[in-house]
Amino acid sequence: PIFAIARVAGWLAHWAEQLRNNRIFRPDQIYTGTHDVPYVAMGQR
Repeated sequence: PIFAIARVAGWLAHWAEQLRNNRIFRPDQIYTGTHDVPYVAMGQR
């Protein structure tokens, strides 16, 4: 009931996007952090 009021805008945006693109909205899960970081032992953190 009340929790839905805050989410309606997002639900409608996803619904409209699905109508335009004809696919379910899924965010890209691409890692954007640094790679090849050396391991630091727990005692040295």
